[in-house]
Amino acid sequence: MNSTHKELDRALKRPFPVKSISWRVGATSRDKDKGIALAYIDARDVMRRLDEVFGLGWQCRYSHAEGKTICEIGCNIDGQWVWRAGGAGDTDVEAEKGAISDAFKRAAVLWGIGRYLYELPNNWAPIKAQGRSFVLDATPQIPEWATPEGFDRLMKKRDDANQQHESEHT
Repeated sequence: MNSTHKELDRALKRPFPVKSISWRVGATSRDKDKGIALAYIDARDVMRRLDEVFGLGWQCRYSHAEGKTICEIGCNIDGQWVWRAGGAGDTDVEAEKGAISDAFKRAAVLWGIGRYLYELPNNWAPIKAQGRSFVLDATPQIPEWATPEGFDRLMKKRDDANQQHESEHT
């Protein structure tokens, strides 16, 4: 991977500020006092990331296949459009809008945006009833590696190690 592509890759994969992370409840315990805390980001955060990295050099388009919404995100890299696509079905809340947003975010994950959220530990957390569903009783902690600052430190450490390795072998 050339250095420009490496920089693009890192910029796309960089974690979002902790305050940008939202949480929802996944599976719940039998007695409904605990649930799996699942992290997610808003589609607007994805758009901002694409704007930061590509400026006006990105676009998306939607199609439908077997009742699913497909989003393709295209990014102009070295003068060529590169496309990646993801799909989603209607959601429980605002079905079509939810499908469009989810498909967009799933396509973004293929670019590395927010992919680290899938690597967060699936921890059980206290929950409380809210309407007909449940919400987390407290905001989970994000591991340091999943913060922008922690990611930057890890990348610097990796770069320093690679630089040292290269200098030892030249």
